[in-house]
Amino acid sequence: MVLLDYGSGNLHSAERALVRAGAQVEVTADPEAALAADGLVVPGVGAFAACMAGLREVRGERIIGQRLAGGRPVLGICVGMQILFDRGVEFGVETEGCGEWPGTVDKLDAPVLPHMGWNTVTAPADSVLFAGMDPATRFYFVHTYAARHWELPPSDHLAAPGLTWCEYGTGRFLAAVENGALSATQFHPEKSGDAGAQLLSNWVKSL
Repeated sequence: MVLLDYGSGNLHSAERALVRAGAQVEVTADPEAALAADGLVVPGVGAFAACMAGLREVRGERIIGQRLAGGRPVLGICVGMQILFDRGVEFGVETEGCGEWPGTVDKLDAPVLPHMGWNTVTAPADSVLFAGMDPATRFYFVHTYAARHWELPPSDHLAAPGLTWCEYGTGRFLAAVENGALSATQFHPEKSGDAGAQLLSNWVKSL
């Protein structure tokens, strides 16, 4: 498995968490390694625009696209989830994302920001990521922005994506998405203790 090193993300903690989940992990930006790996993890912390700039430096958006075109698994974490959407809007500035999913990542509608700490999520019954977990399981979030709407239209030919939601402030946002080979979480599995370890283990076992 490859943990994509593009200058953004908790690489050391993510690597430790993936190893704990049973994966053999290589931290690299090498395109050949990233394309050949059984799974690719795209972490991300900080600003959407900065993450996209770093990703483009290593042609990460092309790596993600090529993997998905071949049905090869990718997991995005935190801002690594956000950049999978069409665009992000921060401080009034719009930045183009990877465009794997339609939609915009923007500011949460909440009286207290960032959304920092533990929260529960509502996952679909057939979820692979959340398999075997109690609905009251809590995960660790640190973010001000998120995808608050799912805009991908239904398809007659493809299975419906698994959407996991989280309630915060005056509304909800996407806490995780499972869409064929592409999965992502807004929360940090590597900071979510046993729950995060189980989620990562579920994903690793699915590869």
